[in-house]
Amino acid sequence: MSPVSHNSWLRRIWAFISIISLPLMLFAALVCAFGAVGLMQRVGWIAVSGPSGTPHTASKDVDYICPMMCVPPVKEPGRCPKCDMELVPVTSSTAGDRRSVLVDSATRRIANITTVEVKSYPVTREIQSVGEISYDEGSLRAITAYASGRIEDLFVDYTGAVVEEGDRLAVVYSPQLHSAVAEYLQAMKAEARPSGLQAVAEANRLLRANTRQKLVELGLNPDQIKELERAGKPGSRLDISAPLSGTVIERMAVQGETVKEGQPLFRLADLSSVWLILELFPQDASAVRYGQKVQARVKSLAGQQFEGRIAFISPNVSPTTRTVSVRVVIDNSKGQLRIGDYVSARIAVPVAPSSKNLVFDPDLADKWISPRHPHIISDAPGSCPVCGGKLVPAQDLGFTSETEAARDVIVVPRTSVLHAAGHSVVYVETDPGRFEIRHVQTGTVVDSEIVISKGLEAGEKIAVSGGFLLDSQMQLAGNPSLIDPNRLEREKRTAPQMDAKMLAAIRSMPMTDQQAAMDQVICPVTEFQLGSMGVPPKASVDGRDIFLCCEGCRGKFMKNRKRYVALLERRRKDTSASAADGLSPESKTHGDGHLEKH
Repeated sequence: MSPVSHNSWLRRIWAFISIISLPLMLFAALVCAFGAVGLMQRVGWIAVSGPSGTPHTASKDVDYICPMMCVPPVKEPGRCPKCDMELVPVTSSTAGDRRSVLVDSATRRIANITTVEVKSYPVTREIQSVGEISYDEGSLRAITAYASGRIEDLFVDYTGAVVEEGDRLAVVYSPQLHSAVAEYLQAMKAEARPSGLQAVAEANRLLRANTRQKLVELGLNPDQIKELERAGKPGSRLDISAPLSGTVIERMAVQGETVKEGQPLFRLADLSSVWLILELFPQDASAVRYGQKVQARVKSLAGQQFEGRIAFISPNVSPTTRTVSVRVVIDNSKGQLRIGDYVSARIAVPVAPSSKNLVFDPDLADKWISPRHPHIISDAPGSCPVCGGKLVPAQDLGFTSETEAARDVIVVPRTSVLHAAGHSVVYVETDPGRFEIRHVQTGTVVDSEIVISKGLEAGEKIAVSGGFLLDSQMQLAGNPSLIDPNRLEREKRTAPQMDAKMLAAIRSMPMTDQQAAMDQVICPVTEFQLGSMGVPPKASVDGRDIFLCCEGCRGKFMKNRKRYVALLERRRKDTSASAADGLSPESKTHGDGHLEKH
């Protein structure tokens, strides 16, 4: 190979090396750079930024928990294996005080924690029920035969006929009536004959009065008796007349039939007013009152609404349906409502802080009302035209003429209130990101909202979603939570002398042991307070758990366990007696003196 050819090959090799060396060097530099960054992250010199640009800790420092506390905290995100809820991250930024939890903005967005403002305004809830139309029992009348006889004429021969008061319904031939009329006419003639003896004249007068009364009892009215006196001859036909205007709801008479004295012939009902019988749950029945207005609708009369007033609330709960019967009087002067028809009813009940609060009804403002018939309303005192009873002021029945009677109540969304074991709590955002637990008393539920009778003020901000996550954080920290909202007050009451270190040691115990240790307070061997020497160990005696200040007490305790258990029981009784006397346990002396110390 010539020198020229040799140099050409060298130049080609060098050019090839120059082409591939630069990318290799750049790749090596990048590998070294990434390695250096990873090393600094592990050491902690730099932090990783999330999507929002906010630094957060590495995944190994983050616990993920189920909002329902189904499983212990885990290190990896995902879903709860029991309730399938999304696991949420928990970092040290959620650590608050004993009554609250702190939530940073990133965690707040992930957990979807939103707040609303507590409102206060008058609230009216609506009670809905279904009832059946029935007869007004006060208007029912049974028409019977006053004397034995035979029905000769029947003027009302079908059920449903509408009659007016005094209309003839039937004619009954009665020999008994003929004899009574003849006796009356004879007595009338005897009284008309002059007599010189006063005793005879008085006897004739009494005879006429008695025979006339017998005619009245046989069903003759005064006009019919006057007609007999004018005619002067006995009659044997008795007219059966309607005692009131109404509808014939039952016909038992048949023309030509022989009837006996007292046998029912017709039943009449005045359908100008009807009863609506409702069945309410006991809690709803306790919220309504006599005279309260009821709105009713019938499916067959679409678009029409009828009004009535409550006339009676049963004092008994049905043993079969567990409901309370409520009777409503509804005007039916147009005859549109049919007996037996089903009606849907609505009752508007104001929600007030006190059950004795008056109700404003413009129709009853400064009015007088019948205590037995609520549809009888008058502008002045007087008597009820139906029953004759005295009218009473509507205010005596719980009504008022003041339009401002409705009072504001505290109302929050139902999702903001957590319920468990008879407790109800909400989380109040007192400062940005600080959610404080608040024990509340709940009242009436109105649609998607619930009334709070105690525990909140208008204008406060509460968590409307994410409440279970906040409560799980409180449980993890050993703070008051939904399961035990009064825990902090109980800790202060049972062990006010414990410092933060002792309480921290107690809260490091399992949840099932913490309350028992707080109730025991001291070690039975040394009389040291539990938690003063770390997490208290547990010893069992006859199925009862006893807590010690340290493991060094276990041997002495097991040797004389009956004596130490008796001393603990005695101290418990002394503590209860001291609390009843308003004294602290330390102010009472024990007969056995101090216990043995380390």
